[in-house]
Amino acid sequence: MGEGKGEPAVHGFVVSIHIAPVAAVSMKAVEAVRAIPGRGLEGDRYWSATGTYSQKPAPDRDVTLIELEAIEALERDYGIVLAPGESRRNIATRGVALNHLVNRDFTVGEVTLRGLRLCDPCGHLERLAKPGVKQALIHRGGLRAQILDEGMIRVGDPIRILDAVPIKEGR
Repeated sequence: MGEGKGEPAVHGFVVSIHIAPVAAVSMKAVEAVRAIPGRGLEGDRYWSATGTYSQKPAPDRDVTLIELEAIEALERDYGIVLAPGESRRNIATRGVALNHLVNRDFTVGEVTLRGLRLCDPCGHLERLAKPGVKQALIHRGGLRAQILDEGMIRVGDPIRILDAVPIKEGR
């Protein structure tokens, strides 16, 4: 993963991408997806406003990310085996500390995202995934992000942090 002159360093990469056409169905792995500001990931339940929480639209429903390292820790620390798509997060990453991206702008491939808040697990996730997941993923359940510009996200895409310091609220 080479870096061009003046280009931010690579901090991780996309391991897998998952979407579900409607609420509560199994997530489907895809190799690439179009990200659309204010809509989400094309073909996903929140893009089509058919997600469990679609009645509460907000920028932090555009896309969710989770660290593959957190999923691996579930098995190591709790004996819970969870496939990335079972996490109900759209993008699984490796090599980037997602908790550090709250209030930060970053790129995933050609798309710029803004980390808005942690994606702590809820009872709905536990009902759809496996017992114990809610407790085991506290503080490592991923990141909710806003899509700032349209483009494609692909498996293998680099993740680059754009801001040297977190952005201020209201920016």
